[in-house]
Amino acid sequence: MTNFQDLLSTVSRLFFDTSPIIYFVEAHPTYDALLIEAFQLISQDRIVGVTSTLTLTEVLIHPLRVRATELSQQYRDFLTNSTNFELRIIDSSVAERAAELRARYRFLRTPDALQLSVALNTQCEAFLTNDKA
Repeated sequence: MTNFQDLLSTVSRLFFDTSPIIYFVEAHPTYDALLIEAFQLISQDRIVGVTSTLTLTEVLIHPLRVRATELSQQYRDFLTNSTNFELRIIDSSVAERAAELRARYRFLRTPDALQLSVALNTQCEAFLTNDKA
């Protein structure tokens, strides 16, 4: 069986969708070990992690709704202060590329197209998500 580090052996930039960030920060029992492997590679400077400001929006919704101030701050700190991890803004070039992706792939929702657009614009070789589509 191939391990996660083997799968990422040719990847220098890995995009993280929102769900893997949530799983890692909140130590999800099913996915935490896998994500620890990915973040070890990042902390060892073997790959660069990338996500977008859309992820910041999405991870903050629940903690803000339930007034989990400490968890909200954990997400902010993680996404804005982690070494070898980039939080990229959604600018007009990302928005236009996302529109092109939505036009070409009708099954993509706008948030997914924005995430993919950031990944493509930042030369990520892989995209980590838990979305079935």
